[in-house]
Amino acid sequence: MDADPSSPGAGPRSAAVLGHPVDHSLSPVLHGAAYRALGLHDWTYERIDCDAERLPSLVDASPAHRIGYSVTMPGKFAALAHASEVSDRARIVGSANTLVRRSGGWYADCTDVDGVTGALAEFGDLPAAPTAVVLGVGGTARPVLAGLAAAGATRVVLASRRDTAGPAAECGRALGLDISTVLLTDALLPGEIEAADVLVNTVPEPGIRDLTDLVSRARRLFDVLYDPWPTVAGAAASAAGVPVVGGDVMLLNQAFGQVELFTGRPAPRAEMAAALARALGR
Repeated sequence: MDADPSSPGAGPRSAAVLGHPVDHSLSPVLHGAAYRALGLHDWTYERIDCDAERLPSLVDASPAHRIGYSVTMPGKFAALAHASEVSDRARIVGSANTLVRRSGGWYADCTDVDGVTGALAEFGDLPAAPTAVVLGVGGTARPVLAGLAAAGATRVVLASRRDTAGPAAECGRALGLDISTVLLTDALLPGEIEAADVLVNTVPEPGIRDLTDLVSRARRLFDVLYDPWPTVAGAAASAAGVPVVGGDVMLLNQAFGQVELFTGRPAPRAEMAAALARALGR
């Protein structure tokens, strides 16, 4: 087993977020707050602009003090492919947002799944086996499906603009979910949303702008977007009296798992949440 990187005498350590573009990333806010709260005053965290093509060589050239990376798009698929060890959930989802240095190489995980389960838990009244409709079938839809499965979901409807739901549907079925696919223009979709326990939006703006009528039919909305807030979907749901959880909750909860993987210690959740709230001006 690898030594605890945060043990006394381990020396300065660093981590970073990889992405392109990456200037907007709030990961330094979250990880910096965590390291301060944990007393890891010689730990640092930085942003590194890096696309998928450059990721393998950059990771291979990591300095000795680098203990891990947070990975945003477009590098999540490359991170998974480059790892020497992969968690089961990252393998099923097909992407990794976390790389952790191990003695034999780099371990890949997908703590985005934790972000989804944390966001769903914010509703407080979600049934033990919730049904869901997911708008969009891109890369974010797969960790959303894994999070729904972890939250006890059994049936999920995937709605897409074109007939491209195949990879996401396969992922959902590998997770044990009963998956149905429809087009966003399908006459059955409004009824599916009205009947589902939660609607999850992964469609970025401005694509969601012409779908607000669908959003207003939901019982609960989890929108993976969060900035600017309220999002188009969030505003439409709130106007219709629909409870809303935003992607900032997902961002926060995925960072908890990364901090714990990097440091080997429980994440200081309250301090991280307060830092994110300040950064977002909320």
